[in-house]
Amino acid sequence: MATRSYGSYCGLARALEIVGERWALLIVRDLLVGPRRFTDLQRGLPRIPTNVLSTRLKELEQAAVVHRRLLPRPGGAIVYELTDRGRALEPAVLALGRWGAPLLGEPGADEIVTADSLVMAIRTTFHPDAARGLHVGYELHLGDLVVHARVDDGRLTAGAGPLPGADLVLETGPELRALMAGELAPAAALARGAVQIHGDPALLTTFVSLFRIEHAPAGATLEA
Repeated sequence: MATRSYGSYCGLARALEIVGERWALLIVRDLLVGPRRFTDLQRGLPRIPTNVLSTRLKELEQAAVVHRRLLPRPGGAIVYELTDRGRALEPAVLALGRWGAPLLGEPGADEIVTADSLVMAIRTTFHPDAARGLHVGYELHLGDLVVHARVDDGRLTAGAGPLPGADLVLETGPELRALMAGELAPAAALARGAVQIHGDPALLTTFVSLFRIEHAPAGATLEA
């Protein structure tokens, strides 16, 4: 692995020397959802040059963050997956996503949402304190993407694909961000057709209490 030292004897500096290169944490983000083939990672990160993806994966392998595994036949494909050390990055990735979520406006014309990024957005915005004692399953359709989330007494499992027996099915578009940010009330979203649901409308209100983007207080300052 090439040495890119900050010259600082600091845990953060050392971590950034490994995962601070451009694209590295987005590769980790997608692998936190599950193992991926090289082509899967390319589809999820459409702007990454092939040679850069190869380099980043090699660097992450050398740092014991990622390793390769051969799938059993008949597939036989090579997939990349996180090691235990790589999976230990999840709290940091979620925290960064939580910090950045309030900065999102409307998606740009050249910006995409993938199933992996949507799953991680669900994990990022989940508030376990609001989920105590709840047992509910959601299936979310965002255009052609389908992901799901199941909450069981404060614990979340989320992934790509449908959820058989989901308590509520949501179909929506870019308005999802406004809904989760509290800028669009559930009743108003339903009234204007920004969200279509199959199930109890009260569960939409529950959804936005469970998965919400928290805005930092305006003018917040650190106290000594």
